[in-house]
Amino acid sequence: MHFRILHKDEWLVAIEKPAGFQVHPPENPAHSLSRNKNCLFLLRKQLEEKLYPVHRLDSATSGVLLFALTPEIARNLQSAFQAQEIQKRYYAVVRGFTPDEGTIDHPLSDLDAREDDETALPAKPSLTQYETLFRTEKEVAVGRYATSRYSLVRVEPKTGRQHQIRRHFAHISHPLIGDTVYGDGKHNRHFRTVLETRALLLKAYSLRLTHPVTSESLFLRCRWGDTWQRVFNFFGACPF
Repeated sequence: MHFRILHKDEWLVAIEKPAGFQVHPPENPAHSLSRNKNCLFLLRKQLEEKLYPVHRLDSATSGVLLFALTPEIARNLQSAFQAQEIQKRYYAVVRGFTPDEGTIDHPLSDLDAREDDETALPAKPSLTQYETLFRTEKEVAVGRYATSRYSLVRVEPKTGRQHQIRRHFAHISHPLIGDTVYGDGKHNRHFRTVLETRALLLKAYSLRLTHPVTSESLFLRCRWGDTWQRVFNFFGACPF
């Protein structure tokens, strides 16, 4: 497996991460995918260089993924992410008609925390902004309604909680299509039939940042791929 390189210099590298690949080595090996599905292991092997993770993407999410080549640059970029100095832009397909734009301000707890665990940390502030680009209504009864509605949204998470976008849109009753954890199984199955895909329809499309050493403005973006071309045909429109 060789990843597509979007940018590389002596301080950092950005790749196009396919869906189904983990970013970090798992803390619990029992829950791990094989090394053949681990971005850090495979990219180190591909580049023959030591790499340091900067941020995470869910294994089911495809898109732009950034690594540092030194610990110092990793800390710098991690601080930039935490300070919201790096613009993250995602695209997603969700169930239903979302408002023209919105902000989801809903605290999220750690995924491993149990409700009865008194030692668990409190939920952390979590903020997601979105804009609805296109809507479509199909004359197909997937659930209890005679038609099925979907929205294509552009999303900018302002915090970086695990599964934040997926959990936030599920919270406002517009779950992402293809989400087998927080989503709607009936609509997921419908998309498997219509678009011939089981993919989570969430694309980490771009990162915009200032280079930590050269101060150059970097705009890193990935390709859409065949699945998303079918999505655009489904909506009868493309955001570009």
